[in-house]
Amino acid sequence: MGTWNCQRCGNCCRWPGIVKVNDAEIATIANFLNIDEESFLDKYTQLRPDRKGLTLISREDNSCIFLEGKNQCTIQPVKPQQCSDFLVKWFPKPEDNCNAIYKDD
Repeated sequence: MGTWNCQRCGNCCRWPGIVKVNDAEIATIANFLNIDEESFLDKYTQLRPDRKGLTLISREDNSCIFLEGKNQCTIQPVKPQQCSDFLVKWFPKPEDNCNAIYKDD
């Protein structure tokens, strides 16, 4: 089975929706940003619409708060699992939605 290799096009970072974060991801991202967890929660998260957890906030244009420029994720090394899984778990035909390149194993 092949794999999709992300080309960092940033399309997924501009996709409207929510990015769920769990306790471990919150701690990891806060540490990466060199801020305490409470500051991270106050500045970068909000209650999910289903009220069952937290999501990263979005900008007015629906892009991720951590998207810088056209396609630079400022938390790339510690981005949430949902971001890592976005391509393969959300799109039946990824080639229609992003610039990832498919490679046979």
